[in-house]
Amino acid sequence: MNKKISFHFKKKRISIDAEECSFFRRLSGLMFTRRKNAKALLFDFKKPSRMKIHSLFVFFPFLAVWLDEENNIIDMKKIKPFVFSVSPKKPAFKLVEIPINEKYKRIITIFNTSRR
Repeated sequence: MNKKISFHFKKKRISIDAEECSFFRRLSGLMFTRRKNAKALLFDFKKPSRMKIHSLFVFFPFLAVWLDEENNIIDMKKIKPFVFSVSPKKPAFKLVEIPINEKYKRIITIFNTSRR
Protein backbone atom coordinates (compact mmCIF):
# COMPACT_ATOMS: atom_id res chain seq x y z
CA MET A 1 0.00 0.00 0.00
CA ASN A 2 1.40 3.41 -0.96
CA LYS A 3 1.46 6.29 1.48
CA LYS A 4 2.41 9.93 0.96
CA ILE A 5 5.21 10.98 3.35
CA SER A 6 6.41 14.59 3.69
CA PHE A 7 9.36 16.11 5.50
CA HIS A 8 11.51 19.23 5.35
CA PHE A 9 15.14 19.43 4.31
CA LYS A 10 17.06 22.71 4.16
CA LYS A 11 13.81 24.72 4.10
CA LYS A 12 12.41 22.62 1.24
CA ARG A 13 9.38 20.40 1.63
CA ILE A 14 9.88 16.95 0.18
CA SER A 15 6.83 14.78 -0.52
CA ILE A 16 7.19 11.25 -1.74
CA ASP A 17 4.89 8.32 -2.39
CA ALA A 18 6.40 5.33 -0.61
CA GLU A 19 5.34 1.73 -0.29
CA GLU A 20 4.39 1.08 3.33
CA CYS A 21 6.21 -2.11 4.27
CA SER A 22 4.42 -5.13 5.66
CA PHE A 23 6.28 -7.52 7.94
CA PHE A 24 7.52 -9.62 5.02
CA ARG A 25 8.44 -6.58 2.90
CA ARG A 26 10.53 -5.31 5.84
CA LEU A 27 12.62 -8.46 5.63
CA SER A 28 13.47 -8.03 1.95
CA GLY A 29 13.43 -4.23 1.56
CA LEU A 30 15.16 -3.29 -1.70
CA MET A 31 17.03 -6.60 -2.01
CA PHE A 32 16.96 -8.20 -5.46
CA THR A 33 15.08 -5.22 -6.91
CA ARG A 34 16.15 -3.76 -10.24
CA ARG A 35 17.30 -0.16 -9.92
CA LYS A 36 14.99 1.03 -12.70
CA ASN A 37 11.90 -0.50 -11.04
CA ALA A 38 12.77 0.26 -7.41
CA LYS A 39 10.23 2.24 -5.38
CA ALA A 40 10.71 4.24 -2.20
CA LEU A 41 9.92 2.22 0.92
CA LEU A 42 8.47 3.40 4.23
CA PHE A 43 9.25 1.51 7.42
CA ASP A 44 6.94 2.72 10.20
CA PHE A 45 8.01 1.61 13.68
CA LYS A 46 5.59 1.37 16.62
CA LYS A 47 8.14 2.97 18.94
CA PRO A 48 11.51 4.71 18.47
CA SER A 49 14.11 2.32 17.13
CA ARG A 50 17.79 2.26 16.14
CA MET A 51 17.18 -0.82 14.03
CA LYS A 52 20.15 -1.61 11.82
CA ILE A 53 19.71 -1.97 8.08
CA HIS A 54 21.97 -3.48 5.44
CA SER A 55 22.30 -3.33 1.67
CA LEU A 56 23.34 -6.91 1.03
CA PHE A 57 21.91 -7.99 -2.34
CA VAL A 58 20.92 -4.40 -3.15
CA PHE A 59 22.80 -3.69 -6.37
CA PHE A 60 22.43 0.10 -6.41
CA PRO A 61 22.85 2.95 -3.90
CA PHE A 62 19.91 4.41 -2.02
CA LEU A 63 19.24 7.21 0.42
CA ALA A 64 18.13 6.23 3.94
CA VAL A 65 16.21 8.98 5.77
CA TRP A 66 15.30 8.40 9.42
CA LEU A 67 12.44 10.53 10.82
CA ASP A 68 11.06 11.35 14.25
CA GLU A 69 7.36 11.21 15.22
CA GLU A 70 6.73 14.60 13.53
CA ASN A 71 8.60 13.64 10.33
CA ASN A 72 11.65 15.74 11.12
CA ILE A 73 14.89 14.29 9.79
CA ILE A 74 16.97 12.65 12.52
CA ASP A 75 19.65 11.26 10.23
CA MET A 76 20.24 10.46 6.58
CA LYS A 77 22.89 8.49 4.78
CA LYS A 78 23.69 7.45 1.24
CA ILE A 79 23.94 3.66 1.41
CA LYS A 80 26.18 1.90 -1.08
CA PRO A 81 25.54 -1.66 -2.27
CA PHE A 82 26.59 -4.58 -0.05
CA VAL A 83 27.10 -2.66 3.22
CA PHE A 84 26.74 -5.00 6.18
CA SER A 85 25.26 -2.67 8.83
CA VAL A 86 24.02 0.91 9.09
CA SER A 87 22.04 2.55 11.90
CA PRO A 88 20.84 6.08 12.69
CA LYS A 89 22.51 8.36 15.24
CA LYS A 90 19.35 8.41 17.37
CA PRO A 91 16.19 6.29 17.61
CA ALA A 92 13.68 6.95 14.81
CA PHE A 93 9.97 6.38 14.32
CA LYS A 94 10.22 5.98 10.54
CA LEU A 95 12.73 5.09 7.86
CA VAL A 96 12.34 6.03 4.21
CA GLU A 97 14.56 4.24 1.70
CA ILE A 98 14.78 6.23 -1.53
CA PRO A 99 16.42 4.46 -4.48
CA ILE A 100 18.87 6.53 -6.47
CA ASN A 101 17.25 6.15 -9.89
CA GLU A 102 15.49 8.25 -12.55
CA LYS A 103 12.14 8.17 -10.74
CA TYR A 104 13.57 10.00 -7.69
CA LYS A 105 16.17 12.13 -9.52
CA ARG A 106 14.56 15.43 -8.48
CA ILE A 107 14.49 14.47 -4.79
CA ILE A 108 18.02 13.08 -4.79
CA THR A 109 19.22 16.31 -6.46
CA ILE A 110 17.80 18.34 -3.55
CA PHE A 111 19.86 16.29 -1.08
CA ASN A 112 23.02 16.39 -3.21
CA THR A 113 22.98 20.15 -3.87
CA SER A 114 22.39 20.89 -0.19
CA ARG A 115 25.38 18.83 0.94
CA ARG A 116 27.97 20.89 -0.98
